[in-house]
Formats: sequence, structure tokens, C-alpha cells
Amino acid sequence: MTEKLDLKRTLDAYRAKQGEFRIVDVPELQYLMLDGHGDPNGAAFAEALEALYPLAYALKFASKREQGRDYGVMPLEGLWWADDMEAFTTARDKASWHWTLLMLVPDWIDPGMFDAAVAAVAAKRAPARLVDVRLEALTEGRSVQTLHVGAFDDEGPVLERMHHEFIPAHGLRMTGRHHEIYLSDARRVEPAKRRTILRQPVAVR
Repeated sequence: MTEKLDLKRTLDAYRAKQGEFRIVDVPELQYLMLDGHGDPNGAAFAEALEALYPLAYALKFASKREQGRDYGVMPLEGLWWADDMEAFTTARDKASWHWTLLMLVPDWIDPGMFDAAVAAVAAKRAPARLVDVRLEALTEGRSVQTLHVGAFDDEGPVLERMHHEFIPAHGLRMTGRHHEIYLSDARRVEPAKRRTILRQPVAVR
């Protein structure tokens, strides 16, 4: 029987505790990526999900079928930013947000497998934004992260403490984009119980 790889358990960067800010070293990882802009409750975000999930599962099944290598589909993730980051951390002006949605895939998924999976999904029922999905590596390196439990709109105070207290107090500065890992499926879990890893890449000041 094929052993199923669980990347959430094998990668230290996918561990976090509520109420604890932790410095981690995130290795280069490979993702399905799709860019967008605006309110995550809007149509553009929904279209992005409609493209990412079928492709992620097509890759998983192809890997198991063709290579005998099975793995669990990873949770949705997102890189978030705004021209004025206060629009994200405190003002919560969602219409001004930019985002890149991510889904982690194992490093043995290569461009040929990706192209074949895109073609297979398109042959069944091509999502509108399927052609915009790309396979790309992301290197975040040293980062600070914590676990937030609760509604997405309640993240602001946690981010304020991370950005303005913990990071400066440790002689660090923010470098990359705010990163969220959605351990809970927002379609099935009530807001108060959602578990989200909040990550911020950093460097020494």
C-alpha cells in the first residue's frame, strides 16, 4: 500500500500555537499560485478557488496513479498586501487588498505533471481562471508566526502585536508579504473556531 505523505506533519513551518509568536526558518517550497485583488468575499476570490481546488486534486491523483506517491492535499493559503498596509491590519479596507492564493504541492510535482493536470481539468469543465494558475517556488526564509483562532476580521490586534511589538523587540524588520495558512475550511467551520497560521517574513535590522 502506498504511504500517504502529510506535509502538515513533516514541515515545522506548518506548526504554530495560539498566543505564541515563534521565529521559524521556512525552506523553499513549491505552490500552485493564483493572483487577485479585492474583497475575499467577492466573485474574484470565488473564481480563484474554483480553479485551484480541482487542479490540486488532479495533481494528487495523478501522482498516486503514475508515480505511486500519495499525499494529502494541503490547506488553502494566501499572501496578502495593500498599498497602505494599515488597510489590512487596522482599517480592514478589503476592497484595496491584493492577494495571491497558494496551495502547497510536493517538490516532485514537475512542470510536465502540472501541464497534464491543467489539461485534464480543462477537458472536464474548465474553470474561468484555470489558465492563470502557475506552479512556482516561494522562499520566505526566516519568519515570525502564530496561530489565530477566531474570525478573520479579529486578526487585527494579533497582527499589531506581531508587527509593532514582537518583531522590533527581537531586532527584526518585516520583509515579505503577510502570509496566512487556513487550517480550517471556512465553508464548514464557524468563524469563532477557525484556525489560521499568521506568518510574516523578517530579516535582521
